[in-house]
Amino acid sequence: MSASRFRRTAAALVLASAMSACTITPPPSVVAARAPAPTVSGQTLDEYKARIAQRIFERNPSLVLKGTPQAMLRSFVLVSFTVDRGGRLVESSVYRTNGDDEAEATALASLRRASPLPAPPPRLLNGNGQLELFEGWMFNDNGQFQLQTSHSPQATTID
Repeated sequence: MSASRFRRTAAALVLASAMSACTITPPPSVVAARAPAPTVSGQTLDEYKARIAQRIFERNPSLVLKGTPQAMLRSFVLVSFTVDRGGRLVESSVYRTNGDDEAEATALASLRRASPLPAPPPRLLNGNGQLELFEGWMFNDNGQFQLQTSHSPQATTID
């Protein structure tokens, strides 16, 4: 084997080894993307999520960002949570984050304060009588948030 071919082969093996150690987490928009939600008694999954967002905003008014989120968010926290048929929060956890512990705690606490959530449409429930959801909390530097379900467009320039 020639020296140049050996170097190319070795470089390819090092690259393959490095790539196998990587994990790829899809962006929240891909994680949250779903087939169109079924209409249940006039309410889709997206409409139900909008009702949840409204409840979170009502129960956490001082934390809600009014207006335009800054161009470079302080943090984005994706929370996974499960509600039962009565809208009670069964479990919640941080699914994805940039490591901002304070933002993570605020996201989880704001969800708990909003509980019980509106009761989900019965046809959206799984076999256990529960509904599993994701929601993204978008934080500005001041610690206030908007939810991905109902956020305003972000600023396009950094001030």
